[in-house]
Amino acid sequence: MLEGAKSIGAGAATIASAGAAVGIGNVFSSLIHSVARNPSLAKQSFGYANDGLFDLIRILIEERRFHSVS
Repeated sequence: MLEGAKSIGAGAATIASAGAAVGIGNVFSSLIHSVARNPSLAKQSFGYANDGLFDLIRILIEERRFHSVS
């Protein structure tokens, strides 16, 4: 019974990691689209993409801390 619960937990963690990867992909996909539309703003857009990436990582870390079992 315990082994089954561990497997379910591992699967849930894997699904959450995939969701984070999709979020990061969306950030940089938007960067590519914006630079393709207006190349003169590439530096500024890259800065915004980095801000978005670090905010996403920060949110994921805070969420993990909030849901961790003590």
